[in-house]
Amino acid sequence: MSVRCLVVDDSPVMRALLSGMLRRDSEIDVIGTAADTKIAREMIRELNPDVITLDIEMPGMNGLEFLEKLMRLRPTPVVMCSTLTTRGADTTLRALEIGAVDCYAKPQGAIQDLMAIDDGQLADMVKQAARSRRRALPLVRDTATRGEFRWNGNYVGIGSSTGGVEALTELLQRFPENCPPTVIVQHMPALYTASFAARLDKQCAPRIVEATDGAPLERGTVYIAPGGNTHLMVKPGSQPFCRLVEGDLVTGHRPSVDVMFRSLAGAFRAASVGVILTGMGRDGASGLLELRDGGARTIGQDESSCVVYGMSRVAAEIGACEMVLPLEKIGLKVLDLCSI
Repeated sequence: MSVRCLVVDDSPVMRALLSGMLRRDSEIDVIGTAADTKIAREMIRELNPDVITLDIEMPGMNGLEFLEKLMRLRPTPVVMCSTLTTRGADTTLRALEIGAVDCYAKPQGAIQDLMAIDDGQLADMVKQAARSRRRALPLVRDTATRGEFRWNGNYVGIGSSTGGVEALTELLQRFPENCPPTVIVQHMPALYTASFAARLDKQCAPRIVEATDGAPLERGTVYIAPGGNTHLMVKPGSQPFCRLVEGDLVTGHRPSVDVMFRSLAGAFRAASVGVILTGMGRDGASGLLELRDGGARTIGQDESSCVVYGMSRVAAEIGACEMVLPLEKIGLKVLDLCSI
């Protein structure tokens, strides 16, 4: 059965471009387009789409306001469409926090040229969104943590993809100010990772930064892998540190969760905790298995709390997960495994 998609964008050129890209995929049926949120609201009532692509900046009610109302009143999988700008990145991250499944970076250039180089990314996002789970309301943020956390020397690695912005916010809000050194690979465009780290830093007790090459791994700090041309690895020593290494795509990604997990296994072996969260694909599964085989403690997010049960599903199927837990229990479990 085809995925029924509604395209919402105030630009007629962009509506034509996005619709054309989606119609190239035989599994997607573009059932309509809307130039503003008022028209979109009526079309959603009449057509009941499986997925909506939504422009962030529109006249009248903007995309974020519309998305928040939609998630509360009629939860529907949404792929946000945004320009790759610093301001756009911050707004997109807010959309993902509200409940958008994914974000597509609007292409720039002549429409005929863009149609010719369409790589199918938007179509893949829409089909994945149709299989995702959405919540009617945002997660209740229980930020309570242990009264006193004393680190036992374990390092933490976390991997996530689609749905990861929401999941990481939930998890890290349970970390105390003196949390264990933690490295994270979240699949997102290069321009977004610095904004993502800055947003998390404001919302959570620990210091949260975009990782830099040579940065020492310190207690109370969480390091987000930068998007782009490098993989995030950790290196051991009297003062363990981050290393950003240029390289090819691994499991289809750069940075790759597999690369990060394998470096964690090589650096710390049993003195580490690996966590794999929501996301499409299989990146991180084999690396998590290597961690577990080396004596590390490993956790996978369960199906019911994943937006997309892909990465953690594969990890569980190959025996990489010592424990499979709902998202709301993972943060405190990590602290238990890292405490004296």
